[in-house]
Amino acid sequence: MNKLYTIVLSVLLIIPQGVAIGRTNVQGTTYVRNAGDTLASSTENTVVTNSSNGYVDFVTAAKMVMPAVVHIKIQFNASSEYGASGSGVIISSDGLIATNNHVVENASAIDVTLPDKRTFSAKLIGRDPNTDLALLKIEAKDLPIVQFGNSDKVQIGEWVLAVGFPLSLNTTVTAGIVSAKARSIGIINRPGSNSSQNNATPQGNMAVESFIQTDAAINSGNSGGALVNTSGELIGINSAIASQTGSYAGYAFAIPVNLAKKILDDLKNFGEVKRGVLGVIFPSPAAEDQYLTQQGLNPASVKGVYITGVQNESAAAAAGLKEGDIIQSIDGIPLNSSTEFSERIARQKPGDSIKLTYLRNGTIGTVSATLKSEDVAKSENTEAKSGRALEEIYKRLGATFAPLTDEVKQRFNLNAGVLVTKVLRDGFFDQAGIPPGTIIVFINGKPINNPVNIDSALLSAQSGLIQILAIAPDGSKVVFDFSIGT
Repeated sequence: MNKLYTIVLSVLLIIPQGVAIGRTNVQGTTYVRNAGDTLASSTENTVVTNSSNGYVDFVTAAKMVMPAVVHIKIQFNASSEYGASGSGVIISSDGLIATNNHVVENASAIDVTLPDKRTFSAKLIGRDPNTDLALLKIEAKDLPIVQFGNSDKVQIGEWVLAVGFPLSLNTTVTAGIVSAKARSIGIINRPGSNSSQNNATPQGNMAVESFIQTDAAINSGNSGGALVNTSGELIGINSAIASQTGSYAGYAFAIPVNLAKKILDDLKNFGEVKRGVLGVIFPSPAAEDQYLTQQGLNPASVKGVYITGVQNESAAAAAGLKEGDIIQSIDGIPLNSSTEFSERIARQKPGDSIKLTYLRNGTIGTVSATLKSEDVAKSENTEAKSGRALEEIYKRLGATFAPLTDEVKQRFNLNAGVLVTKVLRDGFFDQAGIPPGTIIVFINGKPINNPVNIDSALLSAQSGLIQILAIAPDGSKVVFDFSIGT
């Protein structure tokens, strides 16, 4: 197991007494998490310059956005004291507010304070743990809003502003550039998070991470705030930072607005997200290059998303996609990574037809697939409840398990867990470098007490991302992501 180098990714939510939540991925990076009207349409981004000196002018954008970014304060368990705070963005003049799921989950009361000092009690319209988005409503009229931009047109190196309420300060604006796009950092629905722990039964992790990365200064309390371009258009909802101290260190992450728009529209119209499901399996971002290399493929030569499996009775199966296909584009948009692929699918709704271009044995083909709903995909995938499906998942994992002995439990001070007894060549465990002797403690946030619990957790996943929290033989804690479809 490689030596772990710890970097803290801070929750942008302010919690009294400095409570932090973290996770370590396979590379050893620890992550901690800091719409009435139809969502406003975008215009082309224009860089505003100060004619007197030629410098980029942020003043106009800041003036446009600041009145529509709010301070959100949370109470827990009917306490009279605020337990946490974050930020939000007004997206409709009649009081719809976008924020992060992790800002408002488990709240017993939510108060929203506007920049003009008015305070409202907010109603939670809906929230989506899989994208870390939530929608609130306050009873008000003629509110200022932030116009939606187009995150697809955002370019690396482009100037951006972050607006929010860091450290419980009043409205704060910082500037930076877009450092990267389509970042996956493994922070949404990680094992041990509240959303994972509160599930009554094991659930498949359908987390969608395709963050815009920026070096604009963002700190605790910025969660749910606005990331805007120099035209004052919303291009992202701030969600997390990477830091060794829990404070700003130059790495911040925002949910792209084109994904947020679909999620927020669903929450507004249905109170929940209606997801279209394609039904393909592909390597998780963290293990993608390693998987391709072990398949004898050069990652640099794979232009698209390599499909490792197709779920039975799925939209992908009906369209004729096969294991080994490389999906190169969706509706004519080229794909550069699996994170882009997941985001593009997550923007679709059940019944949507998408055009896929794929490469198979050196030949390019094109198919149309009509996406199914999550419920239909699960009910039609009857094999997912059979021993045959479980056998296939175990084959992909490439490992065998056994209960922990009392000696091992005592050594690591554990009440639960199962031991990895054997790792098979070319399986996921082998590709991720998980050695025999590793202890599996959680799968998708649920404690694993025996091999039967593993069966239940794997079968319940259906599609999405399996996250495994483990203890390596040297005692270090690690998290591994295993994709089984989208």
